[in-house]
Amino acid sequence: MSSSPDHLARTRAADSDRRRTRVLKVLDELAAEGQEITVSPFARAAGVHRSLIHRHGDLHAAVLARASEPPLSTASGTQVSRKSLQADVANLTARNRRLSAHIARLERHLSEALGQTAWEASGLAAPADIEILTRRTTELEQQILDLRGELTERDEDFQAARAANRELMAQLNR
Repeated sequence: MSSSPDHLARTRAADSDRRRTRVLKVLDELAAEGQEITVSPFARAAGVHRSLIHRHGDLHAAVLARASEPPLSTASGTQVSRKSLQADVANLTARNRRLSAHIARLERHLSEALGQTAWEASGLAAPADIEILTRRTTELEQQILDLRGELTERDEDFQAARAANRELMAQLNR
């Protein structure tokens, strides 16, 4: 058994060629079966680590090229491509985000409405007809001012009548 550097390099090159051949063979088999081709499951099926595929640009390009091709299946019916499925996933994800935002807005609105109802039911909130009550308060305050004015006038009249009565009584008593 020789352990010279040349022998080790040839052995390593032969092993690398065997792995590359196995990777390309499995790639053809998976494509023929119409299975989905992505790096990790493909590397597992080929019995190699995914880093091997990523390190060798030509293998990685071959995997990506096969993954983008439509399946070779001859089954009748509608064929769905990987890109169309990805587009569907992207659209559904966006729709899910929009619906989640809408639900959050509805929950916030419901929470505010329930909070306002509870606040009003507790008696701590201002009455709903606050404007009417404010207007009525203003009217009553004006009425009080008018009545005080009338009371002041009557008091003055009363004081004048008293003074006149005193003067008349004083003249009668003399």
